Amino acid sequence: MTAATSADAALSATAVQAALAELADPARGLSSQGFFKTAPGQYGAGDVFIGVTVPQQRTVARAFAGLPLAELDVLLDSEVHEHRLTGVIIATKQFERASGARGFDDGRRAAIAEWYLAVVRRGRVNNWDIVDSSAPGILGGWLFDRRRDVLFELAASPVLWERRVAMIATQGFINRGDASTALELAAVLRDDPQDLMQKAVGWMLRELGKRVDPALLIAFLDEHAARMPRTELSYATEHLAPELRAHYRALR
Repeated sequence: MTAATSADAALSATAVQAALAELADPARGLSSQGFFKTAPGQYGAGDVFIGVTVPQQRTVARAFAGLPLAELDVLLDSEVHEHRLTGVIIATKQFERASGARGFDDGRRAAIAEWYLAVVRRGRVNNWDIVDSSAPGILGGWLFDRRRDVLFELAASPVLWERRVAMIATQGFINRGDASTALELAAVLRDDPQDLMQKAVGWMLRELGKRVDPALLIAFLDEHAARMPRTELSYATEHLAPELRAHYRALR
């Protein structure tokens, strides 16, 4: 094997999977299957866990930081949850590096964003932690100074995970002081029947109130609180003063 061939083999999905397998803990994997609701009819039905912690996955991700997008595709198409999560952790870090002041590469950022939307649309970003670890950093970063129509397209999807990607991506905007799209999507998704979406909407509302302007949250609540699902309202008002929180909850 030549040095070039050896390097190519080292940066492969197979090598990532082998590194994760060395860390696998079947007992932890079984526990994770319960935590992530993998039974038939639950949101994570059929997901497979081998029992690798997120800190361990981040360590593996650092060792394979330069993994090509074609190999990331292999990880995202795996039935194993930790393969997919490690894949999006690597992609998110690659996007962050391409966004850095010393090495800004908009072509690379575009390629990663396009890749990410493709794996979202083919159903491979398909559990809440995988969404939450990637949507703000990749889509939130890519769309910050661009048209955001794609988020509204995803928000209209019948697929839970596409809707969650749309809502959670706005964290990337909120962290940079822009609450506009989060407020628009929160209004669109206010009545979503899925618990995980109600949590996502409430969480982003809470974040924009904390990080951008509490007056924006109050204005949204004044208009919508009486019709917001209980879980969503609870998340949104979590950091408000007790008497104000009680006021909005009483409106229901």
